[in-house]
Amino acid sequence: MVDMKKAFKYRIYPTKKQNTKLENTFELCRELYNAAIEERTNAYELNGKSISYSVQQNQLPEIKKVREEYKQIHSQVLQNVLDRVDKAFDAFFQRVREGKKPGYPRFKARDRYKSITFPQSGYEIVNGRLALSKIGHIKMVLHRPIEGTIKTCTLKRMPTGKWFVIFVCEVMPKRLPISEEETGIDAGLKHFATMSNGETIENPRFFRQEETQLAKAQRNLSKAPTCSKERKEKKKVVARVYERIANKRENFAHQEARKIVNLYGIICIEALKIVNMMQNEKLSKSIADAAWGIFFSCLDSKAEEAGRLLIEVKPHHTSQDCCICHHRQEIPLSVRVYSCSNPECKMVLDRDWNAALNILRLGLQSVGAYTH
Repeated sequence: MVDMKKAFKYRIYPTKKQNTKLENTFELCRELYNAAIEERTNAYELNGKSISYSVQQNQLPEIKKVREEYKQIHSQVLQNVLDRVDKAFDAFFQRVREGKKPGYPRFKARDRYKSITFPQSGYEIVNGRLALSKIGHIKMVLHRPIEGTIKTCTLKRMPTGKWFVIFVCEVMPKRLPISEEETGIDAGLKHFATMSNGETIENPRFFRQEETQLAKAQRNLSKAPTCSKERKEKKKVVARVYERIANKRENFAHQEARKIVNLYGIICIEALKIVNMMQNEKLSKSIADAAWGIFFSCLDSKAEEAGRLLIEVKPHHTSQDCCICHHRQEIPLSVRVYSCSNPECKMVLDRDWNAALNILRLGLQSVGAYTH
């Protein structure tokens, strides 16, 4: 059984002095990140040369001689900053090769540089507190035990001012008892998901619930004077609303994914291109609010750990094919009941339920397990 990676996230409470050190560390790392992008850009524009990660890494000792404040940051944290720049450029060139929109690596403003990482060392847990090199021992809420071997430690700064630590660990998968049950799942907007047995998961619409509160907070923010203390506080209020929505979505996705993984041995879902679906102006807000991507990600990680089989199928025509006779017909999105036009079938079924049955059939066919 191969180890898998699992993330453990905890809230930390730095003192005022520790908070200042963390803020300074983040600012210096952001400055290094931007400088590394600028160096690579200038080298190519002026000399037609590309600078590698190893070249920039070897410059760190010289940087510390000129800028002594960088000596107050653990060396591996600085190396990780340059590694992030290297990965950003690798991803850029990959998109260029694939003919996609390139998206050249951008300089990071203060609000956009949100985390730093200790890749191997410089951190440990001592008496329930997080000990960080050159920062100190920080109070941490260990609401659940850490499992496996810690591989990396990432500190994350939220827009609301909260701090979190995320440990990525290698753990042994926890296999669940074998289940012969199988299901297909159709993601939707009327219902968050419809199962092939006809059961549905209601769409919580968390953003819609908070929309009035968010609009009020944003109006208050727009009225606050620029660069004032009041504006900073109003900005945090807006951030707290967004954070509350995100937390609700994540909690919902984890809980529903856990229920499904506990019950079913084979789970079939659609390989949705959610980014492309968001191009529909009439539905983009509802699709974003549903947050299917978070749910599918949770389902994938939990299925892998539990030893369940998660199958992705192409979403083409799953709503247009009859789940009984496989007759294909056009059906507008506004029509919520599928009525098969094949005179030998004439099956009538809820549109989403029909799609879920087709997803299950296609998924089982892809692994040679379809027996109906």
